[in-house]
Amino acid sequence: MASNKNKKKSKSKSKKKKSHKKVKTHKPIRAEIRMISGCEDAQTSADVKNVGKKFKGLPDADGQPGGACTSALLSVLQENKKKMSFQKVLEKLRTKLKELGYKQNPQLSASRPLDISTEFNLVPKHIKGTKRAVMIGINYVGHDPGELSGCHNDVKGMKDFIMKQHGFQKENIKVLMDDGDHKKPTKENIMSAYKKLVKSSQPGDAVFCHFSGHGGQVKDTSGDESDGYDETLIPLDYKDSGQITDDKLYDLLVDGFKKGVYVTFLIDCCHSGSVLDLPFVFTADGKGGDSMIANRLVALAKGHNPMTNMDLPGDPTCCTIL
Repeated sequence: MASNKNKKKSKSKSKKKKSHKKVKTHKPIRAEIRMISGCEDAQTSADVKNVGKKFKGLPDADGQPGGACTSALLSVLQENKKKMSFQKVLEKLRTKLKELGYKQNPQLSASRPLDISTEFNLVPKHIKGTKRAVMIGINYVGHDPGELSGCHNDVKGMKDFIMKQHGFQKENIKVLMDDGDHKKPTKENIMSAYKKLVKSSQPGDAVFCHFSGHGGQVKDTSGDESDGYDETLIPLDYKDSGQITDDKLYDLLVDGFKKGVYVTFLIDCCHSGSVLDLPFVFTADGKGGDSMIANRLVALAKGHNPMTNMDLPGDPTCCTIL
């Protein structure tokens, strides 16, 4: 009888082992990645009819539409020529949006704990390599409902800014827009542009990625979202090809860039707060707090401890583990 019980137990254990799913693990994030997003995950991001009337310092903006986040950021950077910290830029951005009646709270997220008193710069002084960019503006022309008006102008304004202020060369900037003049921002074309960017970027290069369009949320299936939803970028052909989830973006971009590449994202769309699932976050919400918070749930769900990404010089005490 005892031997039969042991056999039953061993069979039960073997069945449990077979049903156990392997969890995909990620290495510590190699590149230095920072993202400014237009709002928190639960918020929407505004499209402005006349940015010239509301935001000062924007060239050729009179009567032109644009995204609230992109327009406000350009205005802050144009108005303040002196050096500013990441914290100061985010706070000025939030103040400008709030004064104009927009409720969205811009966020800064990063691959490593960042001392937010660090000088804000799309291309730090120590970066001497090639400057590359992928810029995507989708107005969803002809979509009803859902057509936007300011996303093309967002890309044009940011492209002009990075070329004039940061020395990006036209031949190293890939633009996708549904304006009839550029390659269409379909899901396939967006992912292809990102793949080429990751492959071509080498240690010492600076990368800038800008997305202006619709953002969304879909049900989370990997367990890394506290609210139960993945954040998404919505391509032009989303009805046929689907949305681009934060998990896909993480695998391709965050996991993809090489060590020594410096990357900045500007994501101007709804629900964009954690669209790259970066493990450290600072929210300019006016509620106090002057440090980045470690998004422990995201970090652990991605298969690594957030503290393993603290290998750059800086003050590790700027990060609070939840």
